[in-house]
Amino acid sequence: MYKEDRGDWGSKGKAGYEYLLAYKITVPIYDYTVEFCKRYFNKLSSKRTQDQMVQAARSGMQNLLEGNQQASLEGYIKLLGINSASLEELLRDYLSYSRQNKIPLWDKDRAIREVGEIREVWDALKSTKTLPDNPNFPNLPEDETKAVNLMITLSHQAIYLQKKLRLSLEEKFVKEGGFREKLFKKRMDQRYRR
Repeated sequence: MYKEDRGDWGSKGKAGYEYLLAYKITVPIYDYTVEFCKRYFNKLSSKRTQDQMVQAARSGMQNLLEGNQQASLEGYIKLLGINSASLEELLRDYLSYSRQNKIPLWDKDRAIREVGEIREVWDALKSTKTLPDNPNFPNLPEDETKAVNLMITLSHQAIYLQKKLRLSLEEKFVKEGGFREKLFKKRMDQRYRR
């Protein structure tokens, strides 16, 4: 899995991470968070909270692509952990917003049933191997309860996908070793060939 996810350029000039659902789902999360914070800025506890939410959403997207470009699998795993922590922080901010503004939280099944945008986002994510530069995501729901439940559901889904990716990378690391080990082996192989 790692080799094709490494950031090798595909035939259309796309980096490997752009094919990962664990990355693709972070794009609408970031876009929606920016829109959410603009729309509900007066209900957020502070300007700092707004800035932190946007930064956590951005970090939840950017650290995955930065990790994917690392020379070492260890670096990728480390940045993926930072990425997931940013998404956890964002999720907690949405949960706090819901609690502070008395917005009901729905379980996953109800959220998927009531918030059609969840299905539309997933249709857009799965319709192409990589996202186009301007993906056709639906607008953030106008209804505040739906908007909050959309963001909480997408955040949970992103965290789940990134956890699966991280476990896969850790398994690969255990089986194949890390960058330094591979370099050492190449160096030793070279030495013995002389």
